[in-house]
Amino acid sequence: MTNPVDRDGDIYLGVEIGGTKLQICAGHPSAKILERIRLTVDKAAGAAGIRRHLEQTIPELARRMKPVAIGVGFGGPVDWVDGRICRSHQIEGWSGFHLASWLFDLARAPVYVDNDGNVAALGEALHGAGANFKTVFYVTLGSGVGGGLVVDGKIYHGAAPGESEIGHLRLDRSGTILENRCSGWSTDARLRAAAKSNPSGALARAIGDATAGESKFLAAALAAGDSSAAQILNETADDLAFGLSHVTHLCHPEIIVLGGGLALVGEPLRAAVEKSLRSYLMEAFAPGPKIALSRLREDAVPVGALSLAVLAQRE
Repeated sequence: MTNPVDRDGDIYLGVEIGGTKLQICAGHPSAKILERIRLTVDKAAGAAGIRRHLEQTIPELARRMKPVAIGVGFGGPVDWVDGRICRSHQIEGWSGFHLASWLFDLARAPVYVDNDGNVAALGEALHGAGANFKTVFYVTLGSGVGGGLVVDGKIYHGAAPGESEIGHLRLDRSGTILENRCSGWSTDARLRAAAKSNPSGALARAIGDATAGESKFLAAALAAGDSSAAQILNETADDLAFGLSHVTHLCHPEIIVLGGGLALVGEPLRAAVEKSLRSYLMEAFAPGPKIALSRLREDAVPVGALSLAVLAQRE
């Protein structure tokens, strides 16, 4: 589909559909976000609950903003060619759903759907930590673990549905996958167990009465010198680096960007991944790709979704 060159006043919508949050943003072709609606996903309500939220927000937003197109980053494998969902690993009720045509009926604007890891990678490559790099790999450490590869400013696509599913790389032959070790929920569980075993330690004090999302207290526990927190960080970073060594040997990206909630731990995680990765790489690849923290942080998917829509309309 062809479209005139973007005007400064053109508006696009970017939608993030994840396992824990739903974001709908309006923005310019520069990916500057003008308006945002953020909602928490009720896992028990399934895909139907998310679609109700979209039905309540998209038509009115589209009426006011008159978007040129809509980009969507979806948390799971998709057929990006026709906008059909393969499945969600977090939320029931998405399998086989034709999201692009359904959203078109709500907004009356072209809709482009891709995996949220791919979309976040595009956002970071064009407007974040990966800007000015030719090959950018992005890994998101959230409720699950996802990834995306961007080459020359475009998402790399293999055979549908899905690609760059780094979270499902096996770490051993027994079936342990990267997501089992590096997702937010798995790290939360290890932190919870460590705090319980040492209730007087800095980690337990940082977590307090929290019963979920313990990873957000990891940075504070590390700053306080908690040895259990440091061990969990190093184990997580080492597992992630081992997975990323496969990415590096296959694709050799110039930069790997760490995003998602766990990446908010910041420099301790980045440095630990960088150190471990070097030990897993063939000598010819030394010192390996640059390891960077997401610059867009929680805006990686919305900004990438806006960019997805813009690029699709230009083709």
